[in-house]
Amino acid sequence: MRVDFIRHGKTEGNLEMRYVGRTDEPLSFSGIAELMKNDYPPCGVLITSPMKRCIQTAELIYPDKAPIICEELRECDFGAFEGRNYIELSTDSRYQKWIDSGGESAFPEGEDPADFKERCAAGFLASIAKVPEGSGATFVVHGGTIMAILERFAQPHQGYYHWQVTNGHGFITEFDGEKITVTEKI
Repeated sequence: MRVDFIRHGKTEGNLEMRYVGRTDEPLSFSGIAELMKNDYPPCGVLITSPMKRCIQTAELIYPDKAPIICEELRECDFGAFEGRNYIELSTDSRYQKWIDSGGESAFPEGEDPADFKERCAAGFLASIAKVPEGSGATFVVHGGTIMAILERFAQPHQGYYHWQVTNGHGFITEFDGEKITVTEKI
């Protein structure tokens, strides 16, 4: 099955390089303009995170499709880091501890990255199970969500951060029921 992954367009928080997870902010004007300049592949069954930025992106690039919303595909809860950028966090010892862990330790007052990755993988599988045979799927989700799914299912295996993608871009893939093969970038 063909499965496309597209990261939502830019928000003000993205422009300011802030950790934006549970904050439900809309797309920025520049994010909307950038999306409208890109060419996107034809859409399969459209699946999104419940966050405004993903729903707005899906509506802009696939206006004729009604999205299926999957709660498990929302971005990670960054806890005490939410809404702050690395400059603002540079004197926070909890941030340095998180950096030193390679991004593997839990966010203070937030989500454990391992739990986030498991949630995203489960949401992906549950969503794919709803796609009719012979159809493809298009996921309009968060960068972290894409990284979590591809780290778990892509072959050859690559680490989480290998799958970083800029806003409004993503990957065209094939899913055989067990593994994902990335065929090209969007």
